[in-house]
Amino acid sequence: MPSFRLGHAVLACLLLACAAMPARAGDPDALWKIVDGQCLAHQRQSGDPSPCAQLDARPEAAFAVLKDRVGVAQFLVIPTTRLTGIESPELLADGAPNYWAEAWPVKAAVEERLHRTLARDQVALAINSAHGRTQNQLHIHVDCIRPEVRDALRPQLGAIGDQWAPLATALACHPYWARRILGSSLGDANPFKLLAEGLPDARQHMDRQTLVLTGASFPDGGDGFILLTDHADLAGLDRASGEELQDHDCGIVGR
Repeated sequence: MPSFRLGHAVLACLLLACAAMPARAGDPDALWKIVDGQCLAHQRQSGDPSPCAQLDARPEAAFAVLKDRVGVAQFLVIPTTRLTGIESPELLADGAPNYWAEAWPVKAAVEERLHRTLARDQVALAINSAHGRTQNQLHIHVDCIRPEVRDALRPQLGAIGDQWAPLATALACHPYWARRILGSSLGDANPFKLLAEGLPDARQHMDRQTLVLTGASFPDGGDGFILLTDHADLAGLDRASGEELQDHDCGIVGR
């Protein structure tokens, strides 16, 4: 996959503040233990999935929604089957659940915590690479987008097309690629498959990839989404942690 030189990203950091690298977790199976050992168990015993806020048991896309202990309104969408992360081959199989389509409506839970309605481009969904995550159970972060990231994307809406292409500026000091998805909901558009099928070598190195999805309103196509990806470059201090584009303090609600 082509990439920007590190110098380009450094120059872009004059406009965008760098995000801190994620800290290492003590127990990489903590999320799975909560979902499997508590949420599913409590649902079977009493019909109450606590500590999860929601448990969807549909066979085609079983998942839990858990309020993360980090952030004022951050939620996690977690499959209730054992899937390690973005590199899990099951995600690319025919008929695989589209967990991103299930995660976007969790925007409503973020809004409920904040007691206000958020615009499409004020929310971001993110999954970190194997090098940038702390948990070995697939989970999608749902939270506010960093204000400076939203502001950097807005002038580029007209240039983001239906195929992957590098963004003109770095985001959080890292060189992201972007493509758009048209429609008010994702429908059958599965970001995992769009990445694996749309970028050279991505399928072979999914563990190095991160994905971020944010809502947008395009000048020529109405409502849709911007899908972003970066790949880990440990020598360049890039762990491909798309969560860096989110703001767990939700500062954007004050704008």
